Amino acid sequence: MAQVYGKNYSKKELLKRVGDMFQIAGIKRYTFSEGNEKGVNAIDVKTGSGFSFTVLPDRGMDISDAEYKGRALCWRSSTGNIAPEFFEPEGSGFLRSFFGGLLTTCGLTYAGHPCVDEGGQLGLHGRINNIPAKNVWTDSMWNKDEYTLTVQGRVHETRVFGENILLTRTITTKLGESRLYIKDVVENHGFEKTPHMILYHINAGFPVLDEGSRLISPTKTAHPRDAEAEKDANEYNIFSGPVTGYNEKCYYHQMESDKNGFVSVAVVNEKCDNGTGFGLYIKYSFSQLPEFLEWKMTGEGIYVVGIEPSNCHISTRAQLRKEGKLPFLTPGEKKEYRIEIGVLPSNKEIKEFEDEF
Repeated sequence: MAQVYGKNYSKKELLKRVGDMFQIAGIKRYTFSEGNEKGVNAIDVKTGSGFSFTVLPDRGMDISDAEYKGRALCWRSSTGNIAPEFFEPEGSGFLRSFFGGLLTTCGLTYAGHPCVDEGGQLGLHGRINNIPAKNVWTDSMWNKDEYTLTVQGRVHETRVFGENILLTRTITTKLGESRLYIKDVVENHGFEKTPHMILYHINAGFPVLDEGSRLISPTKTAHPRDAEAEKDANEYNIFSGPVTGYNEKCYYHQMESDKNGFVSVAVVNEKCDNGTGFGLYIKYSFSQLPEFLEWKMTGEGIYVVGIEPSNCHISTRAQLRKEGKLPFLTPGEKKEYRIEIGVLPSNKEIKEFEDEF
């Protein structure tokens, strides 16, 4: 049974109360109509718990927005949901279309800083976030007393004389729940081995992030990326309000998985709503995503903390190749990645989450 509005309902009892399930939970597809967002296809999903999110098939099946009972879960940049034809792959041009959102995927063949790798110019964070998906479908269906909402699409990163990689992304959630599940399958459809880097850029924003918010994680060590991050490295997990002239700080975390091989991380604001508390968490497989980057950017307007699991250390592809640490996909090889993203709606759930460590 699904719990909706504080009570458990069977399928039969719930359908007696509505003419269309979209009254409570469902999926809505539409297209933006103006500005540089014109033509971008979007999919809204709501679960009936107050949890909702927006998937953008034209932007790599990423999740541009999410909220819980009217409270934002993620940071949104000033760019908006820019159409993929405006993508600037060179250098740091990625930032001109980086909407932030609940999830921006970086990869699939390179991520991290711009570089030159084997004579090729690579920009910031790869191309996958700006490639439109094909074979996009949605479904809402009952399985006995459980109502499941699904969005799926395939994103193809390929070129002549180069990579031929297919990402199949399936996003699911359920009636009454305040979390979603991402299943990614990445397959090399080519006949040569190809580099494969992937980073899940998950962006916590206000009111999850505010003065006094903190990071909860099973961190063994948090290594500063550079001299700027070293300045307050002992406060990597503590966040201030917006700071004028703040310079971003990044920390490479060495995580400890639980007994089942999972890593759980949260950004929480225990003061939110007059002390009610509010938080955003992620859970992922350590074996699939062994590296983790924290992006601490508490500036004015760009006020965000990125919690970012990845399949490799995020520096540059050229550096990883030089060090012999660059991941590859052999012809026909598949890799699977699963991530759970959800809400901690009060200090009760925040405490229960932290007590698991």
